Amino acid sequence: MSELTRWIELEGAVNARDLGGLPTSDGGATRRGRIYRADNLQGLTPGDVARLVGELNLRHVVDLRSTPEVSLEGPGPLTRVPEVRHHHLTLFAEGGRHTDVEADTIDADRVLPWAERALDEELRVTGFYFGYLRDRPDAVVAALRAMALDDGAALVHCAAGKDRTGVLSAMALEIAGATREAIVADYVATGERLELVLKRLRSTATYRGDMDSRPADDHMPRARYIEQFLGVLDDRFGGPMGWLDRNGWTKADTEAMRARLRD
Repeated sequence: MSELTRWIELEGAVNARDLGGLPTSDGGATRRGRIYRADNLQGLTPGDVARLVGELNLRHVVDLRSTPEVSLEGPGPLTRVPEVRHHHLTLFAEGGRHTDVEADTIDADRVLPWAERALDEELRVTGFYFGYLRDRPDAVVAALRAMALDDGAALVHCAAGKDRTGVLSAMALEIAGATREAIVADYVATGERLELVLKRLRSTATYRGDMDSRPADDHMPRARYIEQFLGVLDDRFGGPMGWLDRNGWTKADTEAMRARLRD
């Protein structure tokens, strides 16, 4: 990872980047080398592991994959590294057979209580994201707390590093005071690597069916998806912080995250 990019180039993961280097609302920037985000870590090479643990000081992995995903794919090579602590916190709202890349069905009454019955793509994805918070608020809060631990860097990931990871990264950046523009920019950055992400997921039987069920362009992370998600939290809870406050997040938690991600 150079000073000119937030991307972390690895042999066995294609969507890894730093949450540092993003502008904050007070004119500062989020701190580099504290929280990373990524796609599936199953393919990490020994060189990747050495870089993450040694050079990048990785000490916590927050795995948002479902229990079936972990069972089918395996826990990953970092689980064999004694210095790294794992936090498996499924959001349990996956829409495909094993992943959250594509929703098979939407319950409009439960997932989209603020919307009309006619669902467009924006509302479908937004409702899917809101389902994480509705179904597993405990896991969302626990994942954010693990990301804020201060003994080395943390990395949050799922399968594509796009949806579940995108929501948790957006929440962490909101807590840290990143601008909304920066949060949206981080979310859509996965689009730069989407072709590589889909290629990786299609190579395994666990995810191939979900990948092939829709055109590749339908998997693109578009700005309006995360904007709509955050807008719903603004309208219903006064913002992501309001939702967190209602679900056990404390002032100490906020201070811990800001200490992690603020210069």
